[in-house]
Amino acid sequence: MKVRLGYVAISNKLGKKVTSSSTVTFSNYNKISAEKERIEKLKAVTLSNFQDLIKILKYNIENNIHFYRVTSALIPLATHPEVGYWGHREIFKKDSEYIEKLVRESNMRIDLHPDQFNVINSINPQVVENTEKNLIFQANFFEDINYPEGKLVIHVGGATGGKEEGIKRFISNFNNLNENIKKRLIIENDDKMYTAKETLDLCKVLKVPMVLDVHHHNCNNNGEDIEDLIEEIFLTWNNEKLPPKIHFSSPRDGIYDRKHADFIEVVEFMNFIEKAKKINMDFDVMLECKEKDIALYKLSNELKELQNKYKWIDESSFIVD
Repeated sequence: MKVRLGYVAISNKLGKKVTSSSTVTFSNYNKISAEKERIEKLKAVTLSNFQDLIKILKYNIENNIHFYRVTSALIPLATHPEVGYWGHREIFKKDSEYIEKLVRESNMRIDLHPDQFNVINSINPQVVENTEKNLIFQANFFEDINYPEGKLVIHVGGATGGKEEGIKRFISNFNNLNENIKKRLIIENDDKMYTAKETLDLCKVLKVPMVLDVHHHNCNNNGEDIEDLIEEIFLTWNNEKLPPKIHFSSPRDGIYDRKHADFIEVVEFMNFIEKAKKINMDFDVMLECKEKDIALYKLSNELKELQNKYKWIDESSFIVD
């Protein structure tokens, strides 16, 4: 069983000056009177984001990190209703092609996690419409870098009228989505509303992969043992080119604290690996920690010290027999 570790968006090792999430607020955009100058501002910020994303990808390659979540804020104001499409796909075509080259040649896995305001099962039709528009925009990034394996992580959403009604709305609205979105969506259990078991049942109905968030399960469950769910969750990935992925974080203050800690609690992580080992399927782990890649290195070092049965392939990947 091979396990690969990844991190989210920002490399703390590279420092705060390297960020692919710089933005332009609509307020500041609106203060620029000339249309040409507005576009130039958007282009300058987007260029900076692309350049820093390329720096991060190269850094990942140099440090043998094979799994990475790209920021969903790469293109400023691209989905704002009063700004709309301003030509970024054509303008940054060469940059996208270079990102494609980096990802392909390194065999890196990347994905996106659109923001929480994207709610497929909202009772408000405008929210559902805006969600679809934003998901199409996010999916276009994968199209632009020619990356068919790219996935969009999303939660089930709200539960107005009860969870049963919320799931019915999700199924109905999912079936009406753009086909390019449907093939890219993967669904994650959350820490307040929809449990891992409820999310798994939904994924089986829709025939889409499920992302198990271990910490969310610890915060929100109906007494299910996670060990009894792992195999069925992993099997939802059977028709995918890439192995299952999970999210792993440690609580900041106490087991039921939903906020993420700076680092991963190593014994907790090892306990999950022992449970997953019984399934014997490769999987990737997105570490959702405040300290990002530094947390990844710390976890790797601690695992090497505490568990000599893991055979390390490189800085972020190991084999469990």
